[in-house]
Amino acid sequence: MVKMDEIQRRLLLEVSDLHDVPQGAYNLRANGKSVGRSNSANIEITSKEDGSGIDIRIKPGTKNESVHIPVVMSESGLKETVYNDFYIGEGADVVIVAGCGIDNCGTHDSEHDGVHRFFVGENAKVKYVEKHYGSGDGKGQRILNPVTEVTMEAGSSMEMEMVQIKGVDSTSRTTRANLKADASLVVRERLMTHGTQYAYSEYEVCLDGENASADVVSRGVARDKSYQKLDLRIVGNAACQGHTECDSIIMDEGRILAVPSLEANDVNAALVHEAAIGKIAGDQLIKLMTLGLTEKEAEEQIINGFLK
Repeated sequence: MVKMDEIQRRLLLEVSDLHDVPQGAYNLRANGKSVGRSNSANIEITSKEDGSGIDIRIKPGTKNESVHIPVVMSESGLKETVYNDFYIGEGADVVIVAGCGIDNCGTHDSEHDGVHRFFVGENAKVKYVEKHYGSGDGKGQRILNPVTEVTMEAGSSMEMEMVQIKGVDSTSRTTRANLKADASLVVRERLMTHGTQYAYSEYEVCLDGENASADVVSRGVARDKSYQKLDLRIVGNAACQGHTECDSIIMDEGRILAVPSLEANDVNAALVHEAAIGKIAGDQLIKLMTLGLTEKEAEEQIINGFLK
């Protein structure tokens, strides 16, 4: 991997499954600097004039291409805010892989705040994957505060996979979306917290066009003394379909608060929320333990399956 040390390569693998330079368009960022970039015939990545981030422009009709823009940080005390704008042309069908990994072995906090804005053209289709990961044995915290803003034109669709693997001490995750007619948004969030970690997720989805739809599902596991809060808000401004769900496991002294909010401003808006929070069922543990697993091994197997 160009200009990356062993720790940075490990972080890159955790957040983007990359062992080497990816195919297609990419921008690799390490310790506040771009360390590699490539464009394709249909995807162009350019730096913002003020140096605060990048613009990614995907031509109309682009099919079966991907963009990788992961960030890794291995320098204690580094703090940055990056603004990345994605312009997805009409009828495109692409995969975008982001994410950030922080390894902090020092005494100062390390923080990455990424603001990603998506402008999805008519009938375009996007799959977006964002993974967060923290490691390191230093006293300094690993802090990630992602903001995702989505504007979806008529007939477009977007699938978002938002994952916090482990090791992030504090995170505030904000996602806002506005959907026009026949647009569709699917979000799958998975969070793991432990120790005294804190995770706050806020979603606000406005269904502005007729037959727009959204399905936002968050799954979380809070271990030790960690805390998670989830705000899920869907606003139906037309004949539309909206669904939110919180499905979480608490362990030890962990705490989870789910705050649903459904606002129907049209008589034909159909909005639903579901929630389930609790400990692992005892019969699940017993069943696995009869197969020879210890209680801890059984718990880990259940959690791994739950967060897939």
